[in-house]
Amino acid sequence: MQAKDIKKQLRLLIDEASLIDPGLAKRLEEINRWVKDVKPGSLTSKKFVLFFLQQIIKDALIWLDIQSSASLEERQQYYERMTPTEYYWYSYLFPKWLNQADPKFSIWKQKLMAGEYHQADINVLRLIASDIIHREGTFWQCYIADFSMATDIIVSNREKQPLCIQITSLSDEFSQEKSDNWENTLLLWSIDRGLFLSYNPHITDFVNQVVNISLYNSDRLPTGIYLKFNL
Repeated sequence: MQAKDIKKQLRLLIDEASLIDPGLAKRLEEINRWVKDVKPGSLTSKKFVLFFLQQIIKDALIWLDIQSSASLEERQQYYERMTPTEYYWYSYLFPKWLNQADPKFSIWKQKLMAGEYHQADINVLRLIASDIIHREGTFWQCYIADFSMATDIIVSNREKQPLCIQITSLSDEFSQEKSDNWENTLLLWSIDRGLFLSYNPHITDFVNQVVNISLYNSDRLPTGIYLKFNL
């Protein structure tokens, strides 16, 4: 989707959302104000801003489809077609983000626009996601969960219980402040369990270890536990 088409789509979605979900309309209007004065050529050069805009448009379209369902039965059927991690996003975290104040939103929007975000760990996350799918688990990954909710990836395994996971290559001695911020963020969003996983990128099979720990804890980590694990 081209930058000019994204701007047009945003305006159309704002009009539709204003009739169906004021929370969504408010968020989209905030995003529209953020990008409306950026020329299409300049916006095209900001690839991470474009990626975020594409994600939020997709989320908005799906959310409006769900909210427009004629009955609770139709809405439930819509959800049943989703993976467990998709369901967790659209039935819980995304609507919570639409209706709850997000103290980090203005900060990371500014960083995205300024080009200060580089997603250095994207290749590692892709390897982890690929291995999770290979093992018949499911995952969800998006900018809002990452930047606002301290969640790099949401994972579910055989028990279909989604688990929010923060993954970092920081050594244990340097990760305390980050893990404290992570736990406080999960509490802010009422995420009732989570995994903070520090790995050593110099270990040859660290991806396998990360996936093993993630899938195991997806099935077994109790509610109310925020587990910090250092490989």
